[in-house]
Amino acid sequence: MKWNSKKILVVVCAAIAGGALFSFSKGDDRNFQLAKNLDVFNAVFKELDMFYVDTIDPEKVIQYGIDAMLAQTDPYTEFYPEDDNTLKDMTTGKFGGIGSVIRYYTPRKRVAIIEPSEGSPAAEIGLKAGDIIMEVNGKDMAQGDRTPNELTSYVSNNLRGDPNTSCIVKIERPTSDSTYVPMEFKITRSTIRTNPVPYYGMLGDSIGYVVISTFAIENCSKDIKKALIELKQQGAKSMILDLRGNGGGLLGEAVNVVNFFVPKGKEIVVTKGKLKQAESTYKTTNEPWDLEIPLAILVDGSTASASEIVSGSLQDMDRAVVVGNRTYGKGLVQVLRDLPYNTSMKVTTSKYYIPSGRCIQAIDYAKRNADGSVARIPDSLTHVFHTAGGREVRDGGGIRPDVEVKAEKLPNIMFYLINDDMIFDYVTLYNIKHPQISDVKDFTVTEADYADFKAFLKKRNFTYDRQSEKTLKSLKEIAEFEGYMDGAKEEFAALEKKLTHNLDHELDRFLKEIKDAIAQEIVVRHYYQRGTILQRLKDDPDVTKAMETLKDKEAYSKILAPVNKAD
Repeated sequence: MKWNSKKILVVVCAAIAGGALFSFSKGDDRNFQLAKNLDVFNAVFKELDMFYVDTIDPEKVIQYGIDAMLAQTDPYTEFYPEDDNTLKDMTTGKFGGIGSVIRYYTPRKRVAIIEPSEGSPAAEIGLKAGDIIMEVNGKDMAQGDRTPNELTSYVSNNLRGDPNTSCIVKIERPTSDSTYVPMEFKITRSTIRTNPVPYYGMLGDSIGYVVISTFAIENCSKDIKKALIELKQQGAKSMILDLRGNGGGLLGEAVNVVNFFVPKGKEIVVTKGKLKQAESTYKTTNEPWDLEIPLAILVDGSTASASEIVSGSLQDMDRAVVVGNRTYGKGLVQVLRDLPYNTSMKVTTSKYYIPSGRCIQAIDYAKRNADGSVARIPDSLTHVFHTAGGREVRDGGGIRPDVEVKAEKLPNIMFYLINDDMIFDYVTLYNIKHPQISDVKDFTVTEADYADFKAFLKKRNFTYDRQSEKTLKSLKEIAEFEGYMDGAKEEFAALEKKLTHNLDHELDRFLKEIKDAIAQEIVVRHYYQRGTILQRLKDDPDVTKAMETLKDKEAYSKILAPVNKAD
């Protein structure tokens, strides 16, 4: 979208006029302050546009102003320019494109293909993870003065287009000797729909398992119900819904999923805001799918918003056992507002409250520290609520699981192996040597493969910052400053010797975690997202704990049993 000065001034002046009129009709100080500051903003822009020594870009200047204003609210209140299709893509889950995950690839300062989606035009035409995008329809996709995020958006926008239109994509494909071969593809775009249920299947003979990746797709509850029905037909006597990493989406779809397991007419969510029109009550409107089937919900720190409504509501109604780690804590509701010139914004208008009456919002953005930062509400300031059966639950910090599974910490070396594209690049070379791999259930990263990976890292001169080294350096500086260094030189020398960087030692120490990461990267390139899930299921403590809980009927019933008020 290209804005010009006149358009911007029309919008700003219209807002000022409306504010001033409202001010006179109401006569309160707040409306006067609003009109006054809009007038000042308008004057500042006109002075810049007229007198500043260089020509300013109206679009960028106003965008910076909008961004700074919205930064004082919360991360979910956002402005969308005319040519930004993000909201449409988020709410429909559909867009026209080639169907591939892309991201900025630092070594080439360009954007690379990361994962062509299964069945997509990109996958069908033969694009592969590791391909570097050079041109789209004759346009150079070089970085120039763009930031990595801006370049990724630029490439994405050029790859997208109406279904059945074509684009010419020039890429460079890595070879086994670390050179690149130029290639060209003519790709016919299609309607790409994000799959809300990337995998479902049986775990053993009697437990159904459904991965729900998002609720941000219209009618995604129908996909979920289809999976549930098929699993029950296959013999499932209990169900696991995996909401880990599910960032939420449409509130109505979340209520529909809760409705599968609870009676018609139950109140699930109440929204409350500053204005009357922001207040709504959401109840189940359909007959349930199954009121009795034992149910476990998997959650983690990335389970947020609509997925917290599902897990929290089923917990509040004592209908499911929640397993995993505390969820993110997003209890805010956004609505779309249309703005002039085909722009729009997503604005937080209310908070939602689940059946027990609690709001699980973890951060109060209205209470900022002096430096502008915000923090989670401490547990000591949260409040106790009660489930339908009287069990204690708390507000203000996400959904706490009924059965907690200790989260595995990512080793420091893993962060650098992933962030520096070491695993990604190794797997690109691995796939050149191994164009086919065995079925996921039989696939493993062998000792020989891991030895090759070690050699690859040494060839690439891989190094990383170790926290122990940084901390020791800081401690030495403090000891020097406080005068203790002379008496502790030998101890520091001995400790420094023990903490000497040893890459082989670190690679052996975290062999399991690194091999798992390599295996998942290899599998996703052959079997797509479904393969990654199957690989993870080989050793998934959350799934294991959920299965144990569902199989132990006495333990399951005890967790959800009503509280004896006499006790």
